[in-house]
Amino acid sequence: MLTPLQIGDLTAAIPIIQGGMGVGISLSGLASAVANSGGIGVIATAGIGMSEPDFFSDFVEANMRGLRREIRTAREKAEGIIGVNIMVAMTNYADMVRTAIEEGIDIIFSGAGLPLKLPQYRPANSKTKLVPIVSSGRAAAMLCKQWKERFDCLPDAIVVEGPLAGGHLGFNKDNLTDPAYMLEKLIPEVLNAVRPFEEKYSQRIPVIAAGGIYTGADILKFMELGAAGVQMGTRFVVTDECDASATFKQTYIEATPDDITIIKSPVGMPGRVIRNDFVNAMNRGEKEPFQCPYHCIITCDFKNSPYCIALALVQAQRGNFRHGFAFAGANAWRSDKIMKVKELVASIVEEYEAAKLTLAH
Repeated sequence: MLTPLQIGDLTAAIPIIQGGMGVGISLSGLASAVANSGGIGVIATAGIGMSEPDFFSDFVEANMRGLRREIRTAREKAEGIIGVNIMVAMTNYADMVRTAIEEGIDIIFSGAGLPLKLPQYRPANSKTKLVPIVSSGRAAAMLCKQWKERFDCLPDAIVVEGPLAGGHLGFNKDNLTDPAYMLEKLIPEVLNAVRPFEEKYSQRIPVIAAGGIYTGADILKFMELGAAGVQMGTRFVVTDECDASATFKQTYIEATPDDITIIKSPVGMPGRVIRNDFVNAMNRGEKEPFQCPYHCIITCDFKNSPYCIALALVQAQRGNFRHGFAFAGANAWRSDKIMKVKELVASIVEEYEAAKLTLAH
């Protein structure tokens, strides 16, 4: 059987974290279903106030309100562990972190930049776990060192995201196909980076593998390398409980390997998406006129951008692909049907057991 994932005093029976997928792809619906299946369900906070009537007129308040609502809804539906994903690059980062902690969220996952200040927002009496997302051993060591020196704490776990992930990627375009940056290389590197801190301070820091993990055999491979668990996003999109529209899910099912492509995002990072007419038009240099409702991502060059990525992702979530596109992991083309989260988790566990049996022989 799969070994449970222990993060501090939290135990997930299934060592699978469902990746936080924005905008609006993993909200309370998906997160609660994953938590009820024994994994860790994660609400993506980017643009979480998209359904609020004042989303464009009072972006900050709308998003904090949306976050509170989604956390409370997930709690009502779920028995298990619920986390949120909050990007460091968000202009309203501190507000979202404080709001999640006030709501008693179990875990905050934080990447898209190094969350060097994250512990300063956590009160001494809070039980919320803090889990940074990194893409190198160097980043992991720097975080551990700075958190210990400045806040007298270490990460409760670390997610290592490789270059096959969906959405915005913490690598430059050349690194995405460089074997030196593959997840298989990064996991041992991060394990080596955190080990001295574990030994010195007698605290375990579980390392979670993320990016391109699709099957139970993949889980086995990374757990054999020393990962305590995995984060999976793409495979959870094609579930009944995923919060995206049916049209969004269908794009995954219809995608071919050639449809998975890399774009240069307005926020200055490469992003992995499913190619469509909108993506092709932007690649040709066309523009999608917009008014920036709020400078939501610090690194976004909104004055010169040909389109607003936040609005494009909101449109995609709603199924309007004339004005948007779907973020997706490298294996999205393997999606072939929509199923319940509980069925999906059971099938992943079966795949893991089959792979383990094969390895034993």
